[in-house]
Amino acid sequence: MREPTFWILTALATESRHGYALIQEADRLSDGRVKLQAGTLYAALDRLVDEGLVEPDRDEIVRGRARRYYRLTNEGATALDAEAARLQASVNAANGQLSARRFGLGQATAGLVIA
Repeated sequence: MREPTFWILTALATESRHGYALIQEADRLSDGRVKLQAGTLYAALDRLVDEGLVEPDRDEIVRGRARRYYRLTNEGATALDAEAARLQASVNAANGQLSARRFGLGQATAGLVIA
């Protein structure tokens, strides 16, 4: 899963959001690392809808402008959970290797994961 997709799904994990709110929430959650542009966001949302990970929730008119809200589907939550687990396993592996390096254990603990 690409990082922007991860942050879009993460931003939708707690509530439905419209496009601009998704851009803001992805920026906040990623500590500013992911800066979604509107065109990129809507192309990603179209793809995620096609994949069944996200679905339109509702449309609203605010100050004369249409807002479409999106929500995470159960399939999207499952995909996000799997990606979070994959990322956590990667972090655990890296932390284990770094701990081994710090303690000068090198190859003796190459497969050891220290939590």
